[in-house]
Amino acid sequence: MKGQVSKKRFVLNVFQEKCPKCGIGHVFKQNVSLLKLPIMNEECENCNYHFDREPGYFLGAMYISYGLAIFQGIVTFFLLHFLFPNLSTTWLSISVIAVIALCGRKNYKLSRVIYIHIFPW
Repeated sequence: MKGQVSKKRFVLNVFQEKCPKCGIGHVFKQNVSLLKLPIMNEECENCNYHFDREPGYFLGAMYISYGLAIFQGIVTFFLLHFLFPNLSTTWLSISVIAVIALCGRKNYKLSRVIYIHIFPW
């Protein structure tokens, strides 16, 4: 089973942004400034698996990103609603929007990595 990632490591590889084929190489360039968009590697540095596909391939990853943002917003809403029941609607809304905005960069990366792992080449 060399070269194939086991099902047990799937979640770990997604969160560590690893290659779907070997599980060793990184999908995104490391040590990129926080103010810049994440940059995908062209291919895995370990097994030469090609990450970048045809134009429009990652359009489907937007749906995953949207789902992640909605999930984070709902969790934030319920946590704040039950932990701080007297919190005004305005502050509740601002807090939910802030959490979604702060998680946007990670959502971008996670959605692409999840999409690559779901639909390998």
